Amino acid sequence: AVVSTQSTGGLTKMFQNNRTAGSVIITLKKYDGRTTRGKPTTPADNLCLLRATDSKKKLSTVVSNKEVTKFQMSYATLLRGNMDSLKKHDKSKERKERKRKDM
Repeated sequence: AVVSTQSTGGLTKMFQNNRTAGSVIITLKKYDGRTTRGKPTTPADNLCLLRATDSKKKLSTVVSNKEVTKFQMSYATLLRGNMDSLKKHDKSKERKERKRKDM
């Protein structure tokens, strides 16, 4: 597991490397503490598992419930800062199709 401040730095690098072409896939789920298949253990506190991957690298980190708000704030600012290269949705094509259907 990676410390959450290091993981946001790794996510930043992933977003910057895939800014012009490519994608970053992020999954976030509840983590029960097991590392291999078998019966799930009951951890002392709730944990979240964050996984991020692009076509070349993988990154995973475990966030405890004590660090969730701090991690969530840094994760939100990271997403806001790196979502600026998304393409605008062209609504003019949809309007033309609606007009054709209405006629």
